[in-house]
Amino acid sequence: MRKALIVGIDYYERIRCLRGCVNDANSVKATLERHADGTINFATPLLLTGTGPTDLVTASQLKDTVRELFKEDSEIALLYFSGHGYVGDLGGFLCTSECSKGDDGLSLTEVMTFAKASRAKNKIIVLDCCHSGAAGDHADHPALAELKEGTTILTASTADQYAMEEDGAGLFTGLFVDALSGGAANLVGDITPGSVYAHIDQSLGPWKQRPVFKTNVKSFVSLRKATPPIAPEELRAIATHFPKAGYQFRLDPTYEPERSTETPKDIPPPDPARNAVFRVLQNYVRVGLVRPVDAPHMWHAAMHSKSCQLTVLGEYYRKLVAEGLL
Repeated sequence: MRKALIVGIDYYERIRCLRGCVNDANSVKATLERHADGTINFATPLLLTGTGPTDLVTASQLKDTVRELFKEDSEIALLYFSGHGYVGDLGGFLCTSECSKGDDGLSLTEVMTFAKASRAKNKIIVLDCCHSGAAGDHADHPALAELKEGTTILTASTADQYAMEEDGAGLFTGLFVDALSGGAANLVGDITPGSVYAHIDQSLGPWKQRPVFKTNVKSFVSLRKATPPIAPEELRAIATHFPKAGYQFRLDPTYEPERSTETPKDIPPPDPARNAVFRVLQNYVRVGLVRPVDAPHMWHAAMHSKSCQLTVLGEYYRKLVAEGLL
């Protein structure tokens, strides 16, 4: 069972209202609900939104719902929050609709207490709010994170930074959704918290807000399954085409299906069976698994009877396949 609580608060009674948090929450919910192939991922994520005077998210309500999220023995318990954040001498807080000072919202200490007591195998906390990097910090030593095994925190900014908006939407959440939509997928389509962080981190310049990633896990769980950039059966065939480390696959003109009027007449014609193999090899090139040897492109490698070989990434996936791990 995968559970998700998604919170977006635009309306605040006593502090400045926001514009894009509810839309961000809806985008995250829509992305997490199903995998790319349409199958269920997080079944019916719970959505809390603060949109106006008659639609508030209070500290009491948020506290009770977060407690409920982390109570059960689920595979994943995921909390996403978009709204105002606050940090003071009592630590960090998620600001709820009735807040007037900041430290009258839900404290991050309480959130982490619920996560620490949780029986969920994976506790994932994603915060798009100012000062969110304070989450998980040790009370007496803020430079140290204190996380129970199985806990991962991904935040929009450090404890000292503000979270930015662009065109009425959170910069961080836009990248988060982009990562979940496939931007952070590996070659089998899995999107993990680590790959999501890497995608967001690489997309932000050094002078913008810096995302924070804290984790204590033995292995990453997949948050969502995207469409793989290469067919699984083609990926598993990599150990057949390259049977050992360092192997060079010898090509010749019969692998290349294209001919031109300038092609010398003594060049042998294309071989349909080899053309099929060549298409797979070209797909490997496209995703960074294979490169031609002593040739600028695979066409040149084939037409001049050169070879192709695995890249470092290709050798990694060849080993996984050969050891039955893929």
